[in-house]
Amino acid sequence: MKMTIVSDTHLKPGQPVEMLPAPLLDMLASSDMIVHAGDFVSMQCYNELQDINRLVGVAGNMDPPELRQILPQHTIFEVEGVRIGVTHQGQLSVTDLTGLGYFARELEVDLLIFGHIHRPKLHRSGDITLLCPGSPTSPRQSEPSAAEVRVEGGEVSMVIVNFEGKVCDSIRFARSLGKD
Repeated sequence: MKMTIVSDTHLKPGQPVEMLPAPLLDMLASSDMIVHAGDFVSMQCYNELQDINRLVGVAGNMDPPELRQILPQHTIFEVEGVRIGVTHQGQLSVTDLTGLGYFARELEVDLLIFGHIHRPKLHRSGDITLLCPGSPTSPRQSEPSAAEVRVEGGEVSMVIVNFEGKVCDSIRFARSLGKD
């Protein structure tokens, strides 16, 4: 099972999913499933992602009321015996993942996918993995990104995938250093 993990796409009404990075669109179409950790921001984005592939998603804090009515705050599903949880905003801190670790244990999941912070994180704590795919459209202190998760024979592997595109000022500044 190959899953493409996205979050914080922030596509407003009238902005089609074709605005996402082309390599991400290829990943979405070639996966067995798309997992979206919230902040689609428009019903159009949700519907268009559903048209691409099987979609599991949760509501984000920026999602409109019609999406919050049909999407849960968090969800749990299983792939080959691996319990996977998805939530949008699991805690307030960008750096301290303790709260998400406790939430993952409460949900009794092996992998907790989360969003909201707009930057990729992959953290293992004992038998639990926490994964934030970042944002492909409005990253914070990172490159535009998504993640790919594979489950084969009950074993999980994952990778953060970076894309070219809009970056925040801190990344732009860091790239400019030493270019003299």
